[in-house]
Amino acid sequence: MNIDIICPLYKGAKYIKKLHASILRQKDVNIHSIQYIITNTNDETESIVKSLDHCSYKIIEPSEFSHSLTREKAAYDSDGDIIVFITQDVRIVRDDWLYNLVKPIEEGDAVLCYSRQLCDNETIEKYTRESNYPAISHYQSKEDIPRLGLKTFFSSDASSAISRQIFEELNGFDHKRLPTSEDMYMAYKVVMAGYKIKYCADSEVIHCHDFNSRDQYHKYVLIGKFFKENSYLDQYNTTKSGGGMAKYILKRAFQDRNWKVLMTFLPNMAGRYLGMKVGKRS
Repeated sequence: MNIDIICPLYKGAKYIKKLHASILRQKDVNIHSIQYIITNTNDETESIVKSLDHCSYKIIEPSEFSHSLTREKAAYDSDGDIIVFITQDVRIVRDDWLYNLVKPIEEGDAVLCYSRQLCDNETIEKYTRESNYPAISHYQSKEDIPRLGLKTFFSSDASSAISRQIFEELNGFDHKRLPTSEDMYMAYKVVMAGYKIKYCADSEVIHCHDFNSRDQYHKYVLIGKFFKENSYLDQYNTTKSGGGMAKYILKRAFQDRNWKVLMTFLPNMAGRYLGMKVGKRS
């Protein structure tokens, strides 16, 4: 199947050369196009992308950018059989990342797939990645809702693939300007339409941040806004999901004697909790 790769760029100059080279190294796949959507920040991103082979790009103004609409517009402009969404800050080490990501769609086992994300720093994110992205692949479908709750709709377009036919059939992101979590929005639509999602543990990317409590607060304000706008998701026990993650982080940090994480655990969790509350009320 033809694959169209879509990647938004924001001040992406330090990422783009290595990212693009790692895409071109992928084996046993038919990459039809690589599309970069550059948010205009007057940095070197455009000049770097201009120098790259086998890609195209579009420039948008900061006021035009939307996590959902920017991706949706690019997806509707594509004509590949499979749309792959990635973010600029993923590091792709393996040359079978893309093959393993799209294979379930090509074989008809799923219509939406997402990659395993690894974290190579010693922050709280190391443990959130461990929890959200285990070593064993699995499927998510309507049948899993009683067991998984909100996690049934977990996905990440830091590295994901979806059948273009299904994306269009489900009306993309419904032309909504979502504040964040557009990947969960799409995963919910896929599952509730009766299709399957596959988490592909053999499709690996490295994706790390080092967010402090203030960063987490601002991130979760947006997540709170998303849940306010999509309040039907609250029935799937969002509080329980967050509590389970906090327990996992604490347990693993004690096992590793990771004092940095233990010292920052409470303010980090407080930033998440307060951000979510504020976002839901705003």
